[in-house]
Amino acid sequence: MKKIILSIEGMTCAACSSGLEKYLNKQDGIINASVNLVLAQALIEYEDKISIIDLERFIKEAGFKSLGIYNEQQDQKQDNGKLHLIIYSILALVILYIAMAHMIGLPSIPFLNMHKYPLNYAGALLLLVIPFLIYGRDIFISGIKNIIHRTPNMDTLVTIGVFASFIYSIFSTIMIILNKEMYVQNLYYESCAIVIYFIKLGRFIDGKSKEKTKEALKELVQITPNKALIKKDNQELEVSIDEIKKDDILICKPGMKVAVDGIIIKGESHLDEAFITGESLPVKKGINQNVIAGSMNIDGYIEYQALKIGKDSTISEIVRLVMEATNTKAPIQRYADKVSSYFVPAIIIIAFITLIVYLLLGNSFSTSITTFVTILVVACPCALGLATPLAIVVSEGLCAQNGILVKNSATLENAHKVDTIVFDKTGTLTYGNLKISKIYNYQKDNKLINKVASIESASNHPIATAFITYAEEQHLKLMDVSKVKNIPGIGIEGNINNKKIYVGNNKLFTKLKIANEYLKDEQELTKLGNSIVYVIEDNKVIGLIGVKDIVRDNVKNIISKLKKLNKKIIMLTGDNEKTALIIANLVGIDHVIASVMPKDKVDVIKKLIAQGSNVMMVGDGINDAPSLATSNIGVSVNGASDIATDSSDVILMSDNLEKIISLIDISKKTIRNIKQNLFWAFFYNILMIPIAMGILKPFNIVMNPMLASLAMTISSLTVVFNALRLKRWKE
Repeated sequence: MKKIILSIEGMTCAACSSGLEKYLNKQDGIINASVNLVLAQALIEYEDKISIIDLERFIKEAGFKSLGIYNEQQDQKQDNGKLHLIIYSILALVILYIAMAHMIGLPSIPFLNMHKYPLNYAGALLLLVIPFLIYGRDIFISGIKNIIHRTPNMDTLVTIGVFASFIYSIFSTIMIILNKEMYVQNLYYESCAIVIYFIKLGRFIDGKSKEKTKEALKELVQITPNKALIKKDNQELEVSIDEIKKDDILICKPGMKVAVDGIIIKGESHLDEAFITGESLPVKKGINQNVIAGSMNIDGYIEYQALKIGKDSTISEIVRLVMEATNTKAPIQRYADKVSSYFVPAIIIIAFITLIVYLLLGNSFSTSITTFVTILVVACPCALGLATPLAIVVSEGLCAQNGILVKNSATLENAHKVDTIVFDKTGTLTYGNLKISKIYNYQKDNKLINKVASIESASNHPIATAFITYAEEQHLKLMDVSKVKNIPGIGIEGNINNKKIYVGNNKLFTKLKIANEYLKDEQELTKLGNSIVYVIEDNKVIGLIGVKDIVRDNVKNIISKLKKLNKKIIMLTGDNEKTALIIANLVGIDHVIASVMPKDKVDVIKKLIAQGSNVMMVGDGINDAPSLATSNIGVSVNGASDIATDSSDVILMSDNLEKIISLIDISKKTIRNIKQNLFWAFFYNILMIPIAMGILKPFNIVMNPMLASLAMTISSLTVVFNALRLKRWKE
């Protein structure tokens, strides 16, 4: 299976994106396609048997154009047609003056007076409307193509309406030429021109507003510098970012940005990683520590080796994830898309029925056709199509700016619905920077820690790090180890000098079927909040080691805030119950499930979900992968380097658990915003369509095509500006 994001040209409303999405999903070889109206993109998962050329052909067949693979490094901004808009604004004023000056008491142009010179008047309006028909040719091409492909959209409504008015106006002009001057009252050239003008104006403003919704995504792309200092033959050379190769040695001085992901080989400095992690405080980094492209060097000189460049960099991975997330559909959006797919055909039917009824009731053809066109124009479903994707794009960018990577729109929609939050302990509630606090050496083996550190060097568990760090600090020499094997939920085993050594928790006694004679020592260590590590050689206990962790800053306050949000908090850990309870009491967690094997963690999550809980699991993203995947929403507290391999729904780019509260709040405000947008979109159509049909004529409330196109533009802008209010969100 392959996955690709293609940029699409020609989509103007929800019916466009919905129609294209349906058409793509019908094609053999496409597993799933999701089309985003706001970003003008299609996220497509497809089988190896078809190619990108096939995908672009499908898009063309559906009436749209593929602009190729989305490239985050290129400016995707299209020509917004500002000059054209200025020219046509002037032409619109001219055509309105000729057609309507006499209605508002302004002097008419003498030789274009509609009563004295009807043919001049009709000819002038015809000449002026032709440029507008050329200006709106993209609307007509799209509208006609979508009729052919049986996916009518907003452009279809406008095309039918404008051409109906234009053809009737041509007929009236011919009648004027035949000396039937009364037909001068039946000219609608100005309506054709102004409808096209307002639609183009609306799209211009709409495009500007959409660009604002994508600002956070554009800032992500632009965070890395264009130039970098490379060290070659002890000389500093300035090169472009594209010239950097893996393993090159780069220099970063105070005030410069890190150009690519790498590892420091010389010097130390404080680095500002705020845009990546969402954390405002600079992080001190030195030799053998990773640096992320886009980080700002605050105060030191460092040299670093390039590890990840181009599309492999952290920033590229973040942009890819955010772009994929914004191209997924939130469940609430699918309802709007479904309504839109039926809405346009329904409006066409309503417009034709109204036309026929008007004629049967004895209304003039002129009045009937005007009503027909007004219904088509006023009902364009732009606002309905923008309601959800605009809010999602703004919120995804907002999350990314705050160091929260949400992998799909459904997660963003559902995060605020979570009622139970399950936390792993080690590396999540605690820093995972374990330290050896006490050693019981039962066999007086002076190589005890050497042996443990040697075996643990094959593991990536936080406990292993404690022993390796201790060995380095004490300058202990590691020994040769063979047949190393991880024992899930228990520990690790290996052979040293032909002796089998086990390192792990007290479950080792059950596994090896031997008695534990050291419970008293274990209990003493547990009372002090230690994790327990037994060392067993040839089925004899040779050591017992207490390893202590430190609770993360502000965890107690975060747990308190989550409780105030009526969230049930559970600690789920493989550590022993006494140690777990000590940590739980420190941070204010009431529900503790301890001594749980990794596979049993999954069963706990499944049981909670079966009981009706909406579960968020928060873990380290690697050791807790199965339970993260099983929960309704999996949140990993990860370093940026783990993004590509992470299997959770949400990645916190820092170890600040307060970001969970931010995620819940953004989710809540996003859904509220979407519901507001949908309400105004539906309310607009419910209100305007009856007015366009003439139902309120007895109350002197009427509408014409020009007012209809203006009203349609205003409805879209209402939704756009409401979505942009989300940008004001602060932690």
